[in-house]
Amino acid sequence: MSAVTSPAARPGSLRAWILAIRPATLTVGLSPVLVGAAVASSVGATRALAMVAALLGAIFLQIGSNLANDVFDHEKGADGPGRLGPLRVTQAGLLKPSAVRGGMVVAFALALTTGIYLTTVAGWPIVAIGLASIASAVAYTGGPYPLGYHGLGDVFVFVFFGLVAVCGTAFVATGGVPLLAWLAAVPVGSLATCVLVVNNVRDRETDLRAGKRTLAVRFGRRFGVAEYVVLVAAAYAVPVLLVAARISGPFVLLPLLTLPIAARLARTVARETDGPTLNRALASTARLLLFFSALFAAGLAMR
Repeated sequence: MSAVTSPAARPGSLRAWILAIRPATLTVGLSPVLVGAAVASSVGATRALAMVAALLGAIFLQIGSNLANDVFDHEKGADGPGRLGPLRVTQAGLLKPSAVRGGMVVAFALALTTGIYLTTVAGWPIVAIGLASIASAVAYTGGPYPLGYHGLGDVFVFVFFGLVAVCGTAFVATGGVPLLAWLAAVPVGSLATCVLVVNNVRDRETDLRAGKRTLAVRFGRRFGVAEYVVLVAAAYAVPVLLVAARISGPFVLLPLLTLPIAARLARTVARETDGPTLNRALASTARLLLFFSALFAAGLAMR
């Protein structure tokens, strides 16, 4: 789709930048911070400003990652004319590659700014976390060995938008990483990875032609569907295990209220193959992550 035929935005407009940022996916950055802050609250931590800075840093990292993905996928040919996913601004000609790269740099610079403050609060480990997060966000689709093109994208999302983000937030708020933070990171990372899985299942054919060897390309559509189901199951198992092990109280089961939504989405991913339906499933999975995380955070805080 060219910029001329696209009704979504004019080239270079604010609307084009909003499309590039992909607001619907920002829940992937927001959700782990909510859960990490709830873990900190459950152990009596009150560094509110540090948790706000962690939230802003996570959102800037997500925006930078989205912009990097937009421009690098275009340059590698993954966003061709047969793509089923939502509009990509670089491929559509709405923003120049140089502009998207510039926006990526600004987003990562803003993330680093929040990191500087967090370093004064929590020390040098924040430097390592921040630099690793930025390097991985760029390496996901850029660089000589793009992670997403070699089937490592799922691991990247689980680690950085699950373990690192939840435990990092707990660390800046408490000065340590309690066991609860590691356990609470599992459902967040699992559902964040589900967002990527829908994307990869939808784009399997075009990714194959572009040489993008995601897990759905390597092992087939059925594997992608099974991965989605297993990740959802893992996410909902954790609150039950926390209660069964008497690590948390019964309120941590609140996320189970969203289980019917998860089941419906799993059926959609398993049965549907058309782009628009899977695009809606992707956006709905991102919302599920936010709903689950908000309820999970509330349950953890009421421990």
